[in-house]
Amino acid sequence: MDELLELDGVSKSFGGVDAVSDFSLAVSEGEVVGLMGPNGAGKTTLFNLISGALDADKGKVAFDGSSLRGLGPHSRVALGISRTFQISRPFPQMTVGENVMAGALFGRGRSSQGEASAAVRELLGFVSLLEKRDRPAGSLTLAEQRRLELARALATAPRLLMLDEVMAGLGPAERGPMVDLIRRVGSERGLAMIISEHVVDAVTSLCRRLVVMDRGAKLAEGETGEVLRSRAVAEVYLGGAYPIGGRPPAPLESRA
Repeated sequence: MDELLELDGVSKSFGGVDAVSDFSLAVSEGEVVGLMGPNGAGKTTLFNLISGALDADKGKVAFDGSSLRGLGPHSRVALGISRTFQISRPFPQMTVGENVMAGALFGRGRSSQGEASAAVRELLGFVSLLEKRDRPAGSLTLAEQRRLELARALATAPRLLMLDEVMAGLGPAERGPMVDLIRRVGSERGLAMIISEHVVDAVTSLCRRLVVMDRGAKLAEGETGEVLRSRAVAEVYLGGAYPIGGRPPAPLESRA
């Protein structure tokens, strides 16, 4: 598969503290990659560097073979890069449909109001919110807001979708349907995705490849189950008490 996103030696610091340090990653068309790490590991900063909310201090960020240096978030959305946020950010006074319309009108490849309206209807049906199209977005439950944010991101017609802890705040009964929905995004729409998540069951269900960050650097990369069973990852998450995967620790293998 062709590489869609390429990060090479990317670094970002704040006040002398490295938030992301010499980080490299390639994501291919249609690939779903998991991203894990303890709070403060640099995952959201990495998403901000890819989406254009931040500029890298050094290193290369390229999309579909072209450098993204100097391009702001709106320009990157137009190229096909979209994301969700840890804290849902709907426009609360706007309706559910208007929220998704905003993504459709300012995303990639929409040429008319009619096309955007058709996309809104299809996407609200996809995330099971069509019945609430005319309700204020601020009236939705957290689980519904998560689905709305996913629909709004999809409305931009992305080629790369970054999901930032979409399970956060959801109860066990709400996580299963969200996992199923994200799986459908991958299988039916063929998008490349990077899924930053703490819920291990969601990561193992959705991602064949997993990257683990710690203190801004890549700690491990490889097949999801192997990475979760590594001693180094267990030490980061559990103080070395027991492997996350529940099996004897395996040697850490970092694959760039």
